[in-house]
Amino acid sequence: MNPIQYDILIIGGSYAGLSAAMALGRSLRNVLVIDGGMPCNRQTPYSHNFITHDGAKPKAIAEEAKKQILKYKTVSFKEGIAVGGKRIENGFQITLDSGELFESQKLIFATGVKDIMPNIPGFSECWGISVIHCPYCHGYEFKGNKTGILLNGDMAYHLLPLVKNLSEKVFLLTNGKAEFSIEQLDKIRKNQIQIIEKPISQISHEKGIIKAVVFEDLTTLELEALYAKPAFEQHCKIPEELGCKQTESGHIVVSPLQKTSVDGIYACGDNATPMRSVSYAVATGNIAGAMINHELASENF
Repeated sequence: MNPIQYDILIIGGSYAGLSAAMALGRSLRNVLVIDGGMPCNRQTPYSHNFITHDGAKPKAIAEEAKKQILKYKTVSFKEGIAVGGKRIENGFQITLDSGELFESQKLIFATGVKDIMPNIPGFSECWGISVIHCPYCHGYEFKGNKTGILLNGDMAYHLLPLVKNLSEKVFLLTNGKAEFSIEQLDKIRKNQIQIIEKPISQISHEKGIIKAVVFEDLTTLELEALYAKPAFEQHCKIPEELGCKQTESGHIVVSPLQKTSVDGIYACGDNATPMRSVSYAVATGNIAGAMINHELASENF
């Protein structure tokens, strides 16, 4: 099978990838967006904190973006999963799960991350609906509600003031022994936040709407929202295989202009930042598209 040539291949066709594609399409670049159709927010009913789209359904935002980028005749969209990549003489070659081959001078990875659900029954069913990760994306909708934070240590302490700002009814669930400094504990007690160290057995819910947290001793805590930050891994292993460096937290290392440690490769969206939001993904995608176009234009000048 002969490879099909493009100027740029964008791996990942959600908000960051589509934003990059628009910048490149408007710059007359021959672009292929490859997407597997599994965005991390596929369970989330509504998107917030993104002007002009506040309260819109995440899928509707992506579908409108795709419709708009395909108006640019140099941009194409391909459903599929990239399973392999290698450097070639004049750029890169990407292999899809279908066996199809594509080549380009430059690559953009907008592949996001894959959340690893904890072994707590009910957690995954509520994830993105009433078990939430971001007070800016979801907090307003649960303002004043009885809210839990399923975290421990510094990460929990960082989130506590943000959640306390939205509700006075906050409970800290450490799912085991609490790990805070004396100063942190003093501040938590001063704000009258109860720490519950009991191991969690399950989350009781109704179609993803949390009702209560059930502990191993069979006691329960009724809640209307629960903040959590599950572990994650890169959704696509190709950047690492091509030599792109990662941070200690597992994100792809990028410059302020979204350039990775490998020449010719850019990354944008959730795979390169802990700041997970639609608006941030769109912003970093726009930067990646503009900067990779600038790189190509300079090389060809």
